[in-house]
Amino acid sequence: MLRAVMCTLMVVAVVCAAMAGDLEDFSEDTRVFRIDPSITVKKAHFHNRYGIDLTGDLYLPKDFDASKKYSGIAVAGPFGAVKEQVSGLYAQEMAKAGFVAMAFDPSFNGESGGAVRNLPSPEINTEDFSAAIDFLSVQEFIDPERVGIIGVCGWGGIGLNAAAADTRIKASVISTMYDLSRVSRSGYFDSADSADVRYSTKTAINAQRVKDYKNGTFARAGGVVDPLPEDAPQFVKDYYAYYKTPRGYHKNSVNSNEGWNLTAMITMFNMPMLTFAEEIRSAVLIVHGEKAHSRYMGEETFKRLKGDNKELLIVPGASHCDLYDNMEAIPFAKIVSFFTEYLK
Repeated sequence: MLRAVMCTLMVVAVVCAAMAGDLEDFSEDTRVFRIDPSITVKKAHFHNRYGIDLTGDLYLPKDFDASKKYSGIAVAGPFGAVKEQVSGLYAQEMAKAGFVAMAFDPSFNGESGGAVRNLPSPEINTEDFSAAIDFLSVQEFIDPERVGIIGVCGWGGIGLNAAAADTRIKASVISTMYDLSRVSRSGYFDSADSADVRYSTKTAINAQRVKDYKNGTFARAGGVVDPLPEDAPQFVKDYYAYYKTPRGYHKNSVNSNEGWNLTAMITMFNMPMLTFAEEIRSAVLIVHGEKAHSRYMGEETFKRLKGDNKELLIVPGASHCDLYDNMEAIPFAKIVSFFTEYLK
């Protein structure tokens, strides 16, 4: 009997430890933004429901007290970035405002797991946000009824997709948003919204699958073009100015380096996100720059949202990438007041 009880307690202890995830001291610091030394950062390890191990940087407020209950915020993005870049900056600012915030690397990216690297997945990456909510919700110093998310760029659309499914997310800030499903299957401004164009693309991707299988490798595509063509659109130049220069370059970033797994694009065709955006009951703030090439995606998504707890904020004069790290453009005061109102 005693042995059975001891075994049961050991199993419970192991399960609880797995549920809570692991926190460890922050060691090698490769963050690309200005660091605030008053904010303590811990390395967080957790997993999603597919068993993929994820890694995040947990930002704790100044004078953090583990006996108190804080609001928690999970942060990810942009698409092709890692937690040492934009999401870490957003998380640090949230911690400065008194929230516990975790910037994390999605599956197959950065320090997170997944055998195939540089792989995007609308389903798994949406799940990654919910896995981050799992982790935050079981921390003793976080009130699970006061948890929100920040999604930037491509992870803005993915984050909003998570909010449509995960009712534990009480408030979402979606910054300089991309709808990756839409732009992948239809092109920018829906300029390639054609069954024939999609068929041609799918044919090429499926031919590439055969080549990849034979070669035992994965061809890359996307990421930030390098060298930069002289006739590149301004938004491509803006991406280059962030990802390919000391301003934002990081060794783990897909956009700073070799690009995405080419064949993964086809999943965006068949698995459209934001199907149930109209059913999101929790609070949502969508932020876009006035001059952002992606602005139409956020504005048109906002029109689908229902309820008096939804807001759209257009930042005058700002471009898409200004909302990555331009401290004068990112409306952090508004973001903080939004979370203060809805995570109370």
